[in-house]
Amino acid sequence: MTETKTTEILKMALLMEHRGKAFYKKVAEQTDNDEIKNIFSIMADEEQIHIDFLSEQFAYYKKNNKLQPEKLSLAKADDSIANTILSDDLKKKISASGYEAAAIAAAIDMEKKAIAVYSERAESATDQSEKELYQWLSNWEKDHLQILAQLDKELMEQIWYDNSFWPF
Repeated sequence: MTETKTTEILKMALLMEHRGKAFYKKVAEQTDNDEIKNIFSIMADEEQIHIDFLSEQFAYYKKNNKLQPEKLSLAKADDSIANTILSDDLKKKISASGYEAAAIAAAIDMEKKAIAVYSERAESATDQSEKELYQWLSNWEKDHLQILAQLDKELMEQIWYDNSFWPF
């Protein structure tokens, strides 16, 4: 890929990560539930890790006209969110039709869009290091999506149970 296309993609990725961080941070600030606050704070922190990583890649690319794929193995997703988000106590505290559930649904949409963009970029990249970078980002966002989707599913099932409504 040309430098123009690569820098354009990195800038777009940085913008997506900044938007995700702002969203997660705002939800954390607005919720009264301490556990939800913690979850969205962790997600905002993970988005900051992406921002830092992408910023470093951007600066390196501008200077050297290549990415640093070896850095991918050093940056790992934090599994503390998975351990926190799926607790039974937490699921009982979230109303399936409340603010937090709506925020989870919005976060699912954001993660899906990020995955689509990163996956498409990984597919179309001609440079191997770019492919690896975008595949890595896609996989990290897939981890977020899986956690959020599981929580959303369990919230939906809880509201069905509470209202004696099952679609079968």
